[in-house]
Amino acid sequence: MIKKDRYRFFIDYFSEFQPNADTELVYLDPYELIVAVILSAQCTDKRVNQITPAFYTRYPNPESLAQASNDEVFELIRSCSYPNNKTRHLIGMAKTLVEEFEGIVPSNIAELQKLPGVGRKTANVIASVVFEKPAMAVDTHVFRVSARIGLTTNSKTPLDTEKQLVKNIPERYITRAHHWLILHGRYVCQARKPKCEDCNITYFCKYYEKLQKTKNE
Repeated sequence: MIKKDRYRFFIDYFSEFQPNADTELVYLDPYELIVAVILSAQCTDKRVNQITPAFYTRYPNPESLAQASNDEVFELIRSCSYPNNKTRHLIGMAKTLVEEFEGIVPSNIAELQKLPGVGRKTANVIASVVFEKPAMAVDTHVFRVSARIGLTTNSKTPLDTEKQLVKNIPERYITRAHHWLILHGRYVCQARKPKCEDCNITYFCKYYEKLQKTKNE
């Protein structure tokens, strides 16, 4: 099967069965989402959603977070991964928002990356989810699943994966495609043991094709 067909089947399937796919992080505004995404690095969305209600109550805006002490923030997020680094990133992010952006989360990807703790992936998430821009954030799920399905070829870096996906997915689907790949990787095409027996897209999956070929040899 050629790559063009895989993309067509991918878009057709998920457009029908997951037309409203969205982030599982809980948030009310751009500030809350950027906090949640920073916390989510190498941490589950479930854990982040347990942490953020108290965090948002204590620090409802960048101005309040910018005034926080490291110890105060650390206590609220200590149950997530890498709390020391994330404490510094969260406070630094808030201070930069207040000092350089008047407390308003920018929609521009380059400006978002000026915020501490916000790399290209996080910036793309914010731009895509909040501002509905055609940005493809590549996390471990997106990187793995797009390669397994056969949407990307010989991709060595997240940026390479991003470029291949954006090139081949029509702009109007890019925001949703990001969530399609994440959710499929989270619940079906898992890293250590993909659930091929429960997967509904094996008919266009390159990984599954190889499995079947190996069995028949």
